[in-house]
Amino acid sequence: MHYVHTLRLATLAISFSSLIPLGAQNGSEVKYQIYAGSTHAHTSYTWSHGDQFTKTDCQGIRVYGPKTPGDSLSVWSDGYVKSKTGCYSMYVINSFQLPSPDMQVKPNWEKSQGLPIAHFLAAKAKGFDFYVTTDHSQETVFSPISATNPAWMATKKAAVDATDANFVAIPGFEFSENDGPGGTGHINVINSDGMMNALLPGVDLDVFYKWLPTAKPSGPGPVVASFNHPDAHQYAGFAGRTAGATDVLTLLEVINANNKIHYEGFLAALDKGWKVSPVAGNDNHGLNGIQVQTSRTFVLATSKTRAAILDAMKHRRTYASLDNDIQCRYRVNGQIMGSTLPESKDFRFAIDIRDPDTANPKDKITKIDIVKDGGVVVETYDVPEPGYSVVWSPTIHDDGSKYFFVRVWNAGGGDAPGADPAKPIAWLAPVWTGR
Repeated sequence: MHYVHTLRLATLAISFSSLIPLGAQNGSEVKYQIYAGSTHAHTSYTWSHGDQFTKTDCQGIRVYGPKTPGDSLSVWSDGYVKSKTGCYSMYVINSFQLPSPDMQVKPNWEKSQGLPIAHFLAAKAKGFDFYVTTDHSQETVFSPISATNPAWMATKKAAVDATDANFVAIPGFEFSENDGPGGTGHINVINSDGMMNALLPGVDLDVFYKWLPTAKPSGPGPVVASFNHPDAHQYAGFAGRTAGATDVLTLLEVINANNKIHYEGFLAALDKGWKVSPVAGNDNHGLNGIQVQTSRTFVLATSKTRAAILDAMKHRRTYASLDNDIQCRYRVNGQIMGSTLPESKDFRFAIDIRDPDTANPKDKITKIDIVKDGGVVVETYDVPEPGYSVVWSPTIHDDGSKYFFVRVWNAGGGDAPGADPAKPIAWLAPVWTGR
C-alpha cells in the first residue's frame, strides 16, 4: 500500500534499518548508516590549472613529445585541445602537465587553493563525513610515477593524519585519458597505493583496465574507481569492459561540479554491462568549492571508517543527490540497493526516502521513479501529499530486464544553482537481476 507520513529527524546520520530491514548477513540484520561526502577534488598538486590562477582567455594544450610512439624525435604539436586565442593554458612535456607561461598565479593563491591536508581539514570543518582528493596523475609533481613519489606519499599521509572518528579522508588520483587512442575519458582511482599516468606512451584505457584489478590498496578497505563526468559516447562507447575492471570500477559520476548531470552516460554504461552506482564529484579545483558546493555522494556504510565507506563504494551502496542531506535507501526482494539479486521474475521494492529539513517546503518529496534498461520508466509514484518522509512498496513483474534503479524529485529541485523542480534531484544505486 502507498502512504505518506511526516517524521521529524534529529540528525543526518540516522539509521532507518529498524523501520525497513535491509537484508541479512549470517542470519543477522545489517544496519547501515548514511554518510555524505565528495569523491572528486583537486588540490594544489594539480598545479597545471585551478583556482590558484587568474582568469584569462588562454585555452588549449600544447604538447611536446615523440611524434609517434617509439619515435626518437620529439616535436611540439597543438595537442588534443586546440587553442583558439593564440595563447595556451597548459603544456604537456614528455607526458607530464604544467601551466603555460601565459598563466599567472594569484598573489594570494593560498587562500583559494592548498595541499591535500588543507582540503581535508576544510572538508572536515564544513561537516563532510568523507572527502576524496583526486589530483591528475600526469602533473609534474608526480614525475616519476611511483608508489613512493614524495607528493603521492604526502597525499596518502595527509589522509591518515586528517582522519578521526568524525571524518574520513581518502587519497585518490584521476587517470585522465584525453587523446586516445582507444577511447577517451577520465577515471578516478580511490585508495590505491600506486598510480598510473594516462599520457605515458602506450597507456590507454585497455592498459588501464588490465592494471586496475592488480592495484593494491594504500590503506584499509578496497581500491575502487569511478567514471568521471561521462557522456554517452566516451570510453570508446564504454567498450572494452573486463570482469576484473567491472569489479573495481563500481562508481559513475552522475553529478559533476555541483550541478552538471551526466544521466545519459550513466544509462550508456549500465546498458554496456558496467555495474556502476551513482556518485557526485564536486570536481573542485580549489578550497572555495568545499564551502559553496552542495551536491553530495552518499554511502550506506556500517560505520564511519575508511574501510566501511570504501566497502560501501565497492558494493555499490551509493547515491548522488543535488540535496545535501536527503536520506535515501531501498531494497528489492530483501536485498539492499547495489546488490545482484537471486533469479526472480517478481521484484518487491521497499523504498524509503526522507529529508530532515522539515521546516523547508522546498525539501518536500514529490515523486519517485523506478527505471530499467535503456532508461525506461517502469513505474512512477506521484506523492499525493508531498512530505518529508515517503515509503513506497510496489511489486514489479519483469522477465527480461537486467537492472532497475530509483530516481527522486523534491519541490525545490535541490540545493545547487539552477535548481529545477521538474528534474530529479537524486539517483540511487541500481540492483541487477543477474540476467
